[in-house]
Amino acid sequence: MARARREGDAAVGAGLLAFDPVPDERPTTITQTAAAEETRIAFGKFVNLMRRRRGLSMERLAEVAELDASELLVIENEVHYVPEPRTIFKLAQTFEVSQRRLMQLAGLTAANDAGLRQEAVRFAARSEAMQKLTPEENSALEAFVAVLSEQDPKRAK
Repeated sequence: MARARREGDAAVGAGLLAFDPVPDERPTTITQTAAAEETRIAFGKFVNLMRRRRGLSMERLAEVAELDASELLVIENEVHYVPEPRTIFKLAQTFEVSQRRLMQLAGLTAANDAGLRQEAVRFAARSEAMQKLTPEENSALEAFVAVLSEQDPKRAK
């Protein structure tokens, strides 16, 4: 019942495109705010590094993923931006990673996996904004893609 109240008037579906809405209220503690920002920083860096790894300009990634280039610019550079579920779906398809985990990383769903947040922070801390991926960035990106591509953890019943 509490979950139904949180959903409010939101259109919640089923299947691949469905998502668990995050409560509209702001995080209540500084720690929660910092955790949300940490994962969104990692999300922006992830998009940036995956784009660069594939040798794509922002315009070309926008074309391939059927997204707006201005939104990709904001995703890569603005930690407070929360993209639409469609954007996450397109990026997950393009980068061949789990849509569910990418939605958690972008702040669209509540993360049930503490390990994902920890890996996101580690990944963000190891990557620098440079023209070409360094071997360390490439290694960090590969490790993070492996985490994002893992099967979703089984839910406890």
